[in-house]
Amino acid sequence: MKRWKMIFSLAFLCGLLGLSATGDIGMARAETQSGQEPVLLTVAQEGGTSPLLSLSLQDLQGFDIESFTTATIWTTGPQEFTGVPLVDILARLQQEQGLKTTSIKARAVNDYMVEVPVSDAVEGGAMIAFQRNGKLMSLRNKGPLWVVYPYDSNAAYRSEATYSRSVWQLDRLIVETTLQ
Repeated sequence: MKRWKMIFSLAFLCGLLGLSATGDIGMARAETQSGQEPVLLTVAQEGGTSPLLSLSLQDLQGFDIESFTTATIWTTGPQEFTGVPLVDILARLQQEQGLKTTSIKARAVNDYMVEVPVSDAVEGGAMIAFQRNGKLMSLRNKGPLWVVYPYDSNAAYRSEATYSRSVWQLDRLIVETTLQ
Protein backbone atom coordinates (compact mmCIF):
# COMPACT_ATOMS: atom_id res chain seq x y z
CA MET A 1 0.00 0.00 0.00
CA LYS A 2 2.84 2.42 0.83
CA ARG A 3 4.38 1.85 -2.60
CA TRP A 4 1.17 2.93 -4.38
CA LYS A 5 0.95 6.05 -2.24
CA MET A 6 4.55 6.90 -3.12
CA ILE A 7 3.94 6.33 -6.86
CA PHE A 8 0.76 8.42 -6.76
CA SER A 9 2.55 11.21 -4.86
CA LEU A 10 5.42 11.23 -7.36
CA ALA A 11 3.00 11.32 -10.31
CA PHE A 12 1.05 14.16 -8.68
CA LEU A 13 4.25 16.13 -8.03
CA CYS A 14 5.43 15.64 -11.62
CA GLY A 15 2.07 16.91 -12.81
CA LEU A 16 2.39 20.03 -10.67
CA LEU A 17 5.89 20.70 -11.99
CA GLY A 18 4.88 20.11 -15.59
CA LEU A 19 7.15 17.07 -15.98
CA SER A 20 6.55 13.76 -17.63
CA ALA A 21 7.95 10.59 -16.13
CA THR A 22 10.94 10.98 -18.46
CA GLY A 23 11.72 14.48 -17.23
CA ASP A 24 10.43 16.28 -20.32
CA ILE A 25 8.48 19.49 -20.06
CA GLY A 26 4.78 18.84 -20.16
CA MET A 27 2.14 21.52 -19.72
CA ALA A 28 3.92 24.39 -18.04
CA ARG A 29 3.02 26.56 -15.07
CA ALA A 30 1.81 29.42 -17.22
CA GLU A 31 0.56 29.95 -20.73
CA THR A 32 1.41 32.53 -23.34
CA GLN A 33 -0.91 35.43 -23.83
CA SER A 34 -2.51 33.56 -26.72
CA GLY A 35 -3.05 30.64 -24.33
CA GLN A 36 -1.80 28.07 -26.84
CA GLU A 37 1.60 26.84 -25.67
CA PRO A 38 3.40 26.56 -22.35
CA VAL A 39 5.71 29.41 -21.42
CA LEU A 40 9.38 28.37 -21.52
CA LEU A 41 10.94 31.75 -20.78
CA THR A 42 9.61 34.58 -18.66
CA VAL A 43 11.28 37.97 -18.78
CA ALA A 44 10.39 39.90 -15.64
CA GLN A 45 11.44 43.18 -14.13
CA GLU A 46 13.39 43.05 -10.87
CA GLY A 47 10.75 43.46 -8.15
CA GLY A 48 7.91 43.45 -10.69
CA THR A 49 4.71 41.49 -10.23
CA SER A 50 3.84 40.63 -13.83
CA PRO A 51 6.02 39.40 -16.68
CA LEU A 52 7.27 41.79 -19.33
CA LEU A 53 7.49 38.92 -21.85
CA SER A 54 6.18 35.35 -21.70
CA LEU A 55 7.72 33.28 -24.47
CA SER A 56 6.68 29.80 -25.60
CA LEU A 57 8.74 27.63 -27.93
CA GLN A 58 6.60 28.92 -30.80
CA ASP A 59 7.32 32.51 -29.73
CA LEU A 60 11.06 31.80 -29.58
CA GLN A 61 10.95 30.17 -33.00
CA GLY A 62 9.35 33.38 -34.31
CA PHE A 63 12.60 35.29 -33.71
CA ASP A 64 15.46 35.24 -36.22
CA ILE A 65 16.98 31.88 -35.30
CA GLU A 66 20.74 31.34 -35.31
CA SER A 67 22.96 28.31 -34.89
CA PHE A 68 26.59 27.74 -34.04
CA THR A 69 28.76 24.73 -33.34
CA THR A 70 31.05 24.71 -30.33
CA ALA A 71 32.51 22.38 -27.75
CA THR A 72 31.46 22.82 -24.12
CA ILE A 73 32.95 21.66 -20.84
CA TRP A 74 29.71 19.73 -20.10
CA THR A 75 29.41 17.71 -23.31
CA THR A 76 31.58 15.45 -25.43
CA GLY A 77 32.69 16.82 -28.78
CA PRO A 78 31.35 19.75 -30.77
CA GLN A 79 27.63 20.49 -30.32
CA GLU A 80 25.35 22.46 -32.62
CA PHE A 81 23.15 24.91 -30.71
CA THR A 82 20.13 26.63 -32.22
CA GLY A 83 18.18 29.42 -30.60
CA VAL A 84 17.67 33.13 -30.14
CA PRO A 85 20.55 35.53 -29.56
CA LEU A 86 20.16 37.23 -26.17
CA VAL A 87 20.57 40.59 -27.92
CA ASP A 88 17.37 39.89 -29.89
CA ILE A 89 15.33 39.16 -26.77
CA LEU A 90 16.49 42.44 -25.22
CA ALA A 91 15.71 44.24 -28.49
CA ARG A 92 12.15 42.82 -28.38
CA LEU A 93 11.79 44.06 -24.81
CA GLN A 94 12.93 47.51 -25.92
CA GLN A 95 10.65 47.50 -28.96
CA GLU A 96 7.49 46.26 -27.20
CA GLN A 97 7.92 47.85 -23.78
CA GLY A 98 10.14 50.86 -24.53
CA LEU A 99 12.60 49.62 -21.92
CA LYS A 100 16.38 49.54 -22.13
CA THR A 101 17.97 46.72 -20.12
CA THR A 102 20.66 47.76 -17.64
CA SER A 103 21.22 44.40 -15.91
CA ILE A 104 20.22 40.77 -16.43
CA LYS A 105 19.96 37.80 -14.10
CA ALA A 106 19.42 34.34 -15.56
CA ARG A 107 17.55 31.84 -13.38
CA ALA A 108 17.23 28.09 -13.81
CA VAL A 109 14.34 25.88 -12.71
CA ASN A 110 16.38 24.80 -9.66
CA ASP A 111 16.70 28.51 -8.65
CA TYR A 112 20.38 28.75 -9.64
CA MET A 113 20.76 32.39 -10.59
CA VAL A 114 23.65 34.39 -11.97
CA GLU A 115 24.12 37.88 -13.33
CA VAL A 116 24.78 38.04 -17.06
CA PRO A 117 26.45 41.27 -18.14
CA VAL A 118 24.45 43.27 -20.67
CA SER A 119 27.69 43.37 -22.66
CA ASP A 120 27.18 39.63 -23.36
CA ALA A 121 24.02 40.54 -25.31
CA VAL A 122 25.82 41.30 -28.57
CA GLU A 123 25.93 39.83 -32.06
CA GLY A 124 28.02 36.66 -31.80
CA GLY A 125 27.50 36.55 -28.02
CA ALA A 126 25.18 34.66 -25.69
CA MET A 127 22.30 32.65 -27.11
CA ILE A 128 19.16 31.21 -25.53
CA ALA A 129 19.33 27.78 -27.17
CA PHE A 130 16.30 25.52 -27.47
CA GLN A 131 17.91 22.87 -29.70
CA ARG A 132 21.11 20.91 -29.42
CA ASN A 133 22.24 18.85 -32.39
CA GLY A 134 18.92 19.43 -34.15
CA LYS A 135 16.73 18.22 -31.27
CA LEU A 136 14.71 20.05 -28.67
CA MET A 137 16.32 19.69 -25.25
CA SER A 138 14.44 18.00 -22.44
CA LEU A 139 14.71 19.04 -18.82
CA ARG A 140 16.97 16.02 -18.26
CA ASN A 141 19.27 17.12 -21.06
CA LYS A 142 19.92 20.68 -19.88
CA GLY A 143 16.78 22.07 -21.52
CA PRO A 144 14.38 23.17 -22.47
CA LEU A 145 16.50 26.35 -22.66
CA TRP A 146 20.24 26.82 -22.17
CA VAL A 147 22.28 30.05 -22.18
CA VAL A 148 25.27 29.15 -24.33
CA TYR A 149 28.16 31.06 -25.85
CA PRO A 150 30.23 30.30 -28.95
CA TYR A 151 33.10 29.18 -26.70
CA ASP A 152 35.31 28.03 -29.58
CA SER A 153 35.09 31.29 -31.53
CA ASN A 154 36.24 33.64 -28.77
CA ALA A 155 38.86 32.85 -26.13
CA ALA A 156 37.20 35.34 -23.76
CA TYR A 157 34.21 32.98 -23.58
CA ARG A 158 36.41 30.14 -22.26
CA SER A 159 36.58 31.46 -18.70
CA GLU A 160 35.13 30.43 -15.34
CA ALA A 161 33.03 33.61 -15.32
CA THR A 162 31.41 32.79 -18.66
CA TYR A 163 30.95 29.13 -17.78
CA SER A 164 29.09 30.21 -14.62
CA ARG A 165 26.71 32.27 -16.80
CA SER A 166 25.96 29.30 -19.06
CA VAL A 167 22.69 28.50 -17.32
CA TRP A 168 20.92 25.35 -18.43
CA GLN A 169 17.29 24.63 -17.58
CA LEU A 170 16.77 28.38 -17.93
CA ASP A 171 13.23 29.54 -17.18
CA ARG A 172 13.52 33.24 -16.32
CA LEU A 173 15.43 36.39 -17.10
CA ILE A 174 15.13 39.07 -14.46
CA VAL A 175 16.02 42.48 -15.78
CA GLU A 176 16.53 45.97 -14.48
CA THR A 177 15.52 48.57 -17.02
CA THR A 178 15.23 52.26 -17.75
CA LEU A 179 12.74 54.02 -20.00
CA GLN A 180 13.95 54.96 -23.47
